[in-house]
Amino acid sequence: MRILFVSKIIIMAMQRRTWLKTIALTSAGSVIARNLDFTQPRISTSPNTSRFLEWENSPYKDRIPALKARLLANENPYGPSEAAKEAIIDSVSMGNRYGHKQAQELIEMLAAKEGVTPDHIMLGPGSSDLLEKVGITHFLEGGNIVAADPTYMSIINTAKSFNAEWKAVKVKENWEYDLDAMKAAIDDKTKLVYICNPNNPTATITPADKIWKFCEEVADKKPVFVDEAYLEFMEPEEQKSMVGLVNKGKNVIISRTFSKVYGMAGIRVGYIVALPSTLEKIEHMVRSNMGLNITALHAAIASLKDENFVSDSIAKNAECRSYVCDELSSMNIKYVPSQTSFILFPIAMDGKPFLKEMFDLQVGVRAFQIFDQSYCRVSMGTMTEMKMFMEALKKVIA
Repeated sequence: MRILFVSKIIIMAMQRRTWLKTIALTSAGSVIARNLDFTQPRISTSPNTSRFLEWENSPYKDRIPALKARLLANENPYGPSEAAKEAIIDSVSMGNRYGHKQAQELIEMLAAKEGVTPDHIMLGPGSSDLLEKVGITHFLEGGNIVAADPTYMSIINTAKSFNAEWKAVKVKENWEYDLDAMKAAIDDKTKLVYICNPNNPTATITPADKIWKFCEEVADKKPVFVDEAYLEFMEPEEQKSMVGLVNKGKNVIISRTFSKVYGMAGIRVGYIVALPSTLEKIEHMVRSNMGLNITALHAAIASLKDENFVSDSIAKNAECRSYVCDELSSMNIKYVPSQTSFILFPIAMDGKPFLKEMFDLQVGVRAFQIFDQSYCRVSMGTMTEMKMFMEALKKVIA
């Protein structure tokens, strides 16, 4: 009798949606644990896709704190703003309270900024966290993700952890997305299409009107995730967000972050804009606001109001980018045109020894292998750091 009673309880519990969600998330964690080896550098292993070392797991990780020029993570060297720092200090004493009120205030500010209602906004500790949450909620049952190659791998790696296939579509020779090929790659098993514009690691853009048209056509059939982490660094005439598509009822998810132009990479605040029904699907399985601490929320609120800091960061970034481009040109290095806070350029040596020699000179950068060619990706730091980078580069590749 006792066994039958317990069995009945288990059956009843399994009928509850909360139990199903728990099972789903537990399974997700198991899949991730089985498929990801965190002791090794994470690389793209498909024979037809680009390969790169993730610096977080690189053999040089322990040497990062000693770098004189930290140019490997697309961080804003000038942030956070003074207003954000003051807000953090003032809010520390509130650390014993949950930040629900501040989260709602930030959501309302972001909704006004983006021209949507608050129920179209979801917060997260950085846009990478939200990329991964979208990945978890869309790929629990596998399927495939259509995305360019090369591109930012966060959501792709999450999808692959659930045994989803990455349908990699090689970028064009001018580094634009091949949107026609991406559209052709979509099939019945496609759960999501991912676009990063400006793209990382290439630093290039695909014209906004082309992406807009693509999303208008595709998003009625499959959700499209548009990562706009570097939007503010684009030329003003190119800065067209895809948020307007959400107002048209299109199933498009747009991510933005405070990590780049706002200089808050270590404070961790990001958000996505999407249809309320899409956000409900995500929040059905994972929580959003609870991942944000109250000091980060206060910093983000203060940063949104500090327009001078943003414009100053953009101007300084452009100055350093112009300097590096001129220096590379003087060395006859054909860099990839950049509209971001980093530059990608080819190097005539393997990436691993290149990284070692640069790190030996206390300059941290990234190395990529893109279709049989080695590349260096350098983030924009201060002008002092960029001059140090150029000195090191000339020594390493001389």
